[in-house]
Amino acid sequence: MPMLTVDGKQIEFKQGQTVIEAARAAGIDIPHFCWHPSLSVSGNCRVCLVEIEKMPKLAISCSTYAMDGMVVYTKSEKTLQARSAVMEFILINHPLDCPICDEAGECKLQEYAYAHGSGESHFEEIKVRKEKRVQLGPNIKFDGDRCIMCSRCIRFSDEIAKQNQLTFIKRGDKVTITTFPGESFDNPYTLNTTDICPVGALTNQDFRFKSRVWEMSKTNSVCVGCSRGCNTEVWVRNNQILRLTPRQNNDVNSYWMCDNGRLNTFKNVNAENRINGTFIRKEGELEKVSWEEALKVAAKSLKDYKSGEIAFIGSAFTTCEDNFALVKFAKSLGVVNIDFVNHTVQGDQDDILIREDKTPNTLGAELSGVRSGSNGLSVEGMMKAIKEGKIKALYVMEDDVASLNEEYEKILSKLELLIVHSANENKTTTLADIVFPASTYAEKNGTFVNFQGRVQRIRPAVATEEMDRALDGMKMSRWDKFGTKFDRWMQGLKYDSKPSWKIFTMLSTYLGGKTKYEMAEDVFIDLTHSVDSFKGLDYDTIGEQGVLLKIKQTVTV
Repeated sequence: MPMLTVDGKQIEFKQGQTVIEAARAAGIDIPHFCWHPSLSVSGNCRVCLVEIEKMPKLAISCSTYAMDGMVVYTKSEKTLQARSAVMEFILINHPLDCPICDEAGECKLQEYAYAHGSGESHFEEIKVRKEKRVQLGPNIKFDGDRCIMCSRCIRFSDEIAKQNQLTFIKRGDKVTITTFPGESFDNPYTLNTTDICPVGALTNQDFRFKSRVWEMSKTNSVCVGCSRGCNTEVWVRNNQILRLTPRQNNDVNSYWMCDNGRLNTFKNVNAENRINGTFIRKEGELEKVSWEEALKVAAKSLKDYKSGEIAFIGSAFTTCEDNFALVKFAKSLGVVNIDFVNHTVQGDQDDILIREDKTPNTLGAELSGVRSGSNGLSVEGMMKAIKEGKIKALYVMEDDVASLNEEYEKILSKLELLIVHSANENKTTTLADIVFPASTYAEKNGTFVNFQGRVQRIRPAVATEEMDRALDGMKMSRWDKFGTKFDRWMQGLKYDSKPSWKIFTMLSTYLGGKTKYEMAEDVFIDLTHSVDSFKGLDYDTIGEQGVLLKIKQTVTV
């Protein structure tokens, strides 16, 4: 492979790489604002200037191709002076908004001003003032005086979102960004511009002024908005999710995620209709009871029915572990009527990220054994059997079956026994005889399998009372075990909920079962021994980027 020298270090590079790309691949950071690995080169900011031997002038490393034998200096006196001058130029009209700016703490301009700026300015005139709090679109606020004209947002809109909605207007120190006449910045991916904006010019209206970045904990997870399974980071303060941001995974979502996944997939976690504790219907009303009472009543009630009179509905909204535990529990009762609801919205899909399947784990539910009509009745068949009086007891895990249509709601009301796991109140829980509070995806460990067949991890970002009890059982202080950030993470409102796999494990004990899962990973290990597609995997192997499963059936990409 060809080689170049950067600051005395020889590095290999691929033909076609620019200097900044070759240096970055070797772990050498060259400051940049306008360059982004997934966008075209614009060369606006000039912060990436470097000195290259045999070149008469400094070159911008983002558009200069690496050549075999090239010698590059990123820290020479000439380079540092030029970089400092460029930083001074960029900061000439920049307002001192850091105390109120949402970007503070993760702002490239702050970082580079500290690392590469001179700390003073020769500019003594009044700064140019531009419009603030401009509503560019339904989700984006724009502060024009913070903008450094890197054009990242413009290029993203055109090249990634495929909707050219933004442009520069005016010239010189009056230049600013706006939408084209009659346009609104409203494509399905607008909030990605808040991630790639190197300053605080573009801000997420939903998150604006809610928290400082250093006041939040960050947990790697997966988006549950559709079967793409975009890799995300869940940001939490006082046990409340304040925002989701995309996490880079080139095999799944690159650097991006859609606005719907970012804004709407976490609101149920701290919603007012969260179910906090177990409930049993007494005299026509759902009454809160202890876990022990609810489990005893559920176990006793299930014993009253023959296996053919019981049906189970799993869920593509929840994890492989939860679905596998459901299947194992159902089979321990001799039940074969097991299925899950398909949540496909025909036509709601694009060639970027969004998928028609609006669940994160359809393939995972199928692989876990909750196969549509394979061993028994499908959901439609179950509804017909309930209507005919053949199925008298239904167990629903984390899906709102009654909301699918009015007929299903009427049919469910005819059941003699309806047991439901749910995180939030819905039409199905309203009809239920026993309700178990299920942990949301942000409160448990587990795995999802996306439409490509890639198994990916989720982790608890929000604490529950279950976690508090687990910590107490460790007989050690939170400070000693986890440090100050985890101690802060455990503060705030916590719900009395459990993962569905754990509820089935507890219920199995009351029915004399031998299943004794202690952790989600125990369930997953059992799954790997039972399903060939998962064979040889564990949570460590799956890691942060996921693993592509070897699945016999064809998966359409």
